[in-house]
Amino acid sequence: MSDLDRWSTWLRPLESFAARYPRALTGAVLALLGGSAFTAFALGPLVPDSDAVPRQAVVETLPALSIDDQIEALARHQLSLSRHDQTRPGDSVEGLLTRLGAFDAEFSAFLRSDATARQLLQGRTGKRVELAADANGRVERLVARYPASHPDLERTHFSRLIVERDARSRWAARVELGRYESQIRLGSGQITSTLFAATDEAGLPDAVASQLADMFSGDIDFHRDLRRGDRFSIVFESLTADGEPVTWGQGAGQVLAAEFVNAGRTHQAVWFRDEATSSKGGYYGFDGQSKRRAFLASPMEFSRVSSGFAMRFHPLLQTWRKHNGIDYAAPTGTPVRNVGDGWVSFAGRQSGYGNVVIVRHGANKETLYAHLSRIDVRQGQRVEQGQRLGAVGATGWATGPHLHFEFRVNGQHQDPRLLARASEAVKLAAAARAPFEAQVATARTQLTVASTLAEGVTGRD
Repeated sequence: MSDLDRWSTWLRPLESFAARYPRALTGAVLALLGGSAFTAFALGPLVPDSDAVPRQAVVETLPALSIDDQIEALARHQLSLSRHDQTRPGDSVEGLLTRLGAFDAEFSAFLRSDATARQLLQGRTGKRVELAADANGRVERLVARYPASHPDLERTHFSRLIVERDARSRWAARVELGRYESQIRLGSGQITSTLFAATDEAGLPDAVASQLADMFSGDIDFHRDLRRGDRFSIVFESLTADGEPVTWGQGAGQVLAAEFVNAGRTHQAVWFRDEATSSKGGYYGFDGQSKRRAFLASPMEFSRVSSGFAMRFHPLLQTWRKHNGIDYAAPTGTPVRNVGDGWVSFAGRQSGYGNVVIVRHGANKETLYAHLSRIDVRQGQRVEQGQRLGAVGATGWATGPHLHFEFRVNGQHQDPRLLARASEAVKLAAAARAPFEAQVATARTQLTVASTLAEGVTGRD
């Protein structure tokens, strides 16, 4: 049956009723319309009448400058141009200022003569420079930002060199400390050769790779266990200095959570600090097992092992001898850290070791750090795990800059990496379990999002 036939069948009784009772139907329709009219009447007064709304016209005359006045105002306005750049190896004052678009002989002379201003081109390169100059290239102000020189502040603060005119319109320079601000960032990558190559490919700072290696050093030997196709996802703090992204050294603050899939096995960790006990923060597996061991796996944040704990051909003595430690190849000046809590039993010079530091850990363990270019601790000083002891060098019997590291138990040499893996882990307090679980839940969500970022990277291969 068609739709038209259905409508006809439904309307036939209504047509019959209208034919038999025309007055009744008319009355019903009028009653219905009357009810609608009543409803409209009842609601109508609730709506304001637009004609009854008061209206007011506001007229204001805006003053207009004459053309001559406008030209004079533009002539009085001084343009200030701001440019950014970074210091480079071999930079001169003139070379840097030329790149920044400044041509100011007086300012150049001040940068060369003032002791504080000279810090701009002294020390490490990569300082981020911001310069303001007028339309003629005359300098108005210069600000340079770079890592804080004190090792205890370099993770939290940066140095800010400011060169500007004082109250007597003379150039003056000063250095201030600024505190880093952080933003949460996500990242992921895949191993094709090395960890640093993978983090570079993913656009992550080197500090992320170093912390990642530290987090899982008890689970993965990043010198020998990495496999092509291993994957990682990470949540970390991205540092800014006065709102500008940090492009030097660290480039990143604390790694907050990470997941690393190595040879098919998944390792996860989250940074957690128990606020109730004000304890030091540390990395924990999602099961609550601490990643922090009594001893770090390495005295370097991350470096290439040039000589392991085994027999080797001695480069100076030209004989095969047992190598009682591990050598880490690194540039001169690379920080060397203490692998475990203890106290400095020796800090000075010893024949073939050159500049050396020996740290005592308890009654029967000690570690030795040799060939240092400088020593940053003194004999008898208490030192914590991770604390800076000195810097890589080539003092003593060394053919090039590297760190020689030894681990001794009851005077006997042991393989440092094996002892670090076997050392006891720090346990999570029972009272901290609830806030820890909440933090793990957040970390899981963030890492899930971060893992999707790797799809675009791997899809290019």
